[in-house]
Formats: sequence, C-alpha cells, structure tokens
Amino acid sequence: MAVYKKTEHLADVVRRCPHHQNGDAADHRSHLIRVEGSQRPQYLEDYNTKRHSVTVPYEPPQPGSEITTILFNFMCNSSCMGGMNRRPILTILTLETSDGQLLGRRCFEVRVCACPGRDRKTEEANSAKLQTGAKQVKKRKSAPATDPNMCKRKSGSSTDEEEVFMLPVKGRERYNMLKKINDALELAEKEAKNKTRASKELLPSSGKKRVLQKAERSDSD
Repeated sequence: MAVYKKTEHLADVVRRCPHHQNGDAADHRSHLIRVEGSQRPQYLEDYNTKRHSVTVPYEPPQPGSEITTILFNFMCNSSCMGGMNRRPILTILTLETSDGQLLGRRCFEVRVCACPGRDRKTEEANSAKLQTGAKQVKKRKSAPATDPNMCKRKSGSSTDEEEVFMLPVKGRERYNMLKKINDALELAEKEAKNKTRASKELLPSSGKKRVLQKAERSDSD
C-alpha cells in the first residue's frame, strides 16, 4: 500500500495519473503499485477509505536461498501531474496470516523517477552544499571568540572607527545596495580628511608669529 507522507495529503488516495491510466488496459490500471513475476496477486480497494493495496501469497525461498523475492513495479513517476505531483509517498509492506493476523510491518519512503542515478547524484550534491554552508556559518559564529588576530586588532586599535568588520550578505541585489552605501561613506570620509588637511596648511602656526615679532623688535631697537 502507498500513502502520502505529509499530513496535509494523508487523506488523499495515491493513484496513477490520468495520462498513464488511459494508456493501460488492465482492470487495476489506477493502482500505483503492481506485482511482477507472480500469477496470484490480488488488487484491492478499501470500501471506506478507497485506498489501493495489493496482496500476494507468500512463497518459501528457492533452494539455496534464504530470502523470498517479490518484485514491485511503480507505474507512475513521482513528478506526474494529476497523480503524485511531486508529493512524497510512503510504501507500507505487511506480513499477515491467511486470517489477517499481522506478523510484521515495514514502512519506507519511495521516490519514482526516470533517471535514478542522475537524481541521486543531484540530491547528494545539494546535500553536500547544505552541509558545507552549515559548517561555514558555524565557523563564522565562533570566529570572534577563537580568532586571536581579531582580538589583537581590537585591543591595538585606538578607536572603534579603525576596526574592520566582515558582514555576510545574502543576495547580490542587497550586496550591491550595501556596497554603494559603504562607498559613499568612505568617499565622504576621504573628502572630510582632505578638507581638514587643506585648512591646516593654509593657517600659519602660532609659534612662527612669535618669532617674527621678536625679530621685528630687535631690528627697531
């Protein structure tokens, strides 16, 4: 039996999409799970919940083997529109006696796709990126407490204005906006320093005035 994993879809019945149903002439064409290699499967539909299930008699293992193999074929992809539509599903397997007594149960998530190898590599790459990003964020958070160079810069600076801070920014548009603000502030600071330096060069020092006054008095004497 197949059921949807998320609670908001749990009441919906997992069915094949209309496109694949129309191309199938079997009586159980609406069932997602189909048993292959057995001549005695029974496809059932619950009268109340309308959920689909399939049963197959248990067969003892073949000579030389310790397990019994049952082949299941999922007749739609997880991305089929009108069917699963990318909603995750769970497959429930039960081992029961002929009178319905439950002996064992197994539930696992299933994703059906046309290229499993390609999708597996894509998911592994995305998972690796997420783990790398989480490690980098963790390092950034712990850096101020563990980086000795940062502590030296803070203790050696005379004012807070001389400290340099690193700010992670998400999104290029936001980064460009903050960069323009920072560039404008740096330009204003540079112009203010240039004006201060120019005003100091234009004004004579008070010490030189006193020397000239003494020299003039000596000449008059």
